[in-house]
Amino acid sequence: MSSPFVLKPCDAKFTQAIKNLEIAFSLDGSVKDDAFSASGKALNQAKSQSKLPLSGLGLAVKDLFHIEGLPTAAGNPDWLATHAIPKNTNRCVAKMLQAGATFKGKTITDELAYSLHGQNKHYETLVNPVAPAHIPGGSSSGSAVAVSAHLADIGLGTDTGGSIRVPSSYQGLWGLRTTHGVVACDNMVALAPSFDTVGWMTRDLNTLTKVANVCIDSATQSEISGSPRFGIAAHLFEQAAHKSLCKTWLAALADNNDCIVLSETQLDLKTLQTAATFRTLQGNEIWQQHGEWIEYTQPDIAKDIMLRLNWCKTITTQEVEQAKAQQSVVINHLNTLFEEIDVLIIPTTPGVAPRCDADETTLANDRNALLALTAIAGLAGLPQLHLPLFTLHNAPCGLSLVGKKGNDLALLALAKKLTTR
Repeated sequence: MSSPFVLKPCDAKFTQAIKNLEIAFSLDGSVKDDAFSASGKALNQAKSQSKLPLSGLGLAVKDLFHIEGLPTAAGNPDWLATHAIPKNTNRCVAKMLQAGATFKGKTITDELAYSLHGQNKHYETLVNPVAPAHIPGGSSSGSAVAVSAHLADIGLGTDTGGSIRVPSSYQGLWGLRTTHGVVACDNMVALAPSFDTVGWMTRDLNTLTKVANVCIDSATQSEISGSPRFGIAAHLFEQAAHKSLCKTWLAALADNNDCIVLSETQLDLKTLQTAATFRTLQGNEIWQQHGEWIEYTQPDIAKDIMLRLNWCKTITTQEVEQAKAQQSVVINHLNTLFEEIDVLIIPTTPGVAPRCDADETTLANDRNALLALTAIAGLAGLPQLHLPLFTLHNAPCGLSLVGKKGNDLALLALAKKLTTR
């Protein structure tokens, strides 16, 4: 299996930068501004690494996050060639390193993070370690592969349209897409800022929770009632390839919990136009972020991604206004729904990952089906936790808990209760 790392810590060219990271974040103390500056000054007081919350855990970082002294390629060699090496480190990366995590490397991402399939023509093909015949899922593909291949314990990534949730589902990992804005997206390559979130993937829930406690400010969080009302999107599970497995788990859940089966009209994704609305708003922001660079540089970008980028350029002001109006409809609809329930349960993906030999049409259809599901949380800025509960045809899949804004830590605590019952 090929390595998922774009940059390895042993790369001689960047040895000093790696050493600087180790010095800057191996000593304990409160997070200070100088920890993120070009100087990378060491903190004053040493403390045993064993006492730090992420001690002994390897960290793989998606190649969108800036780390002082190391290049950021955003999955594209032309981006790498036209951007300077960062002088500052992303705050979430810094917090994890200061909490004791060991930096393992930066990982391959789909180009500009604008895909969900984990395929990048510029680098060696990533292998899905737990289902080699299937694609790994993107765009946080390299971070996910690093974790599922036991090359790292924490896979740091971003989730705009599903890039934490999808590879988590396809590789059998726990994955958290955080509430929009709860974790700062500083010092990193943006895709669509109104939807960009930071997230992470792990092989177990305890590790996922440790990372959340380090990276999420508890002051931003809200509780879920001790006896939560679960809203089951039964019609969405009926459309999932792994519906039988989901139904069995949900039936057991209903035995001891307050479960409300939602009618199709309560969460009709076609009527709500979740995929189309998200696609338009995201596409418009992507072109605002990268259009000038694309037109000036004329970068070498994969055909399917370039087709979508060219489409982004054509989105009109009227289309954006209509999409924003529909986004408000979706948000209001979900707010009303969450007056009746505390947690929404949906399939994370329509099923297992497509096969590696899937044609372009199959992959395009898969992307459209994914967006309809992932856009629920995306449009409303909600937290979503993937639970890797099932295996179908020797490939992983699962379901998700979607909470209200600020329910990130509460979802993790709830998942622990549900999976240890």
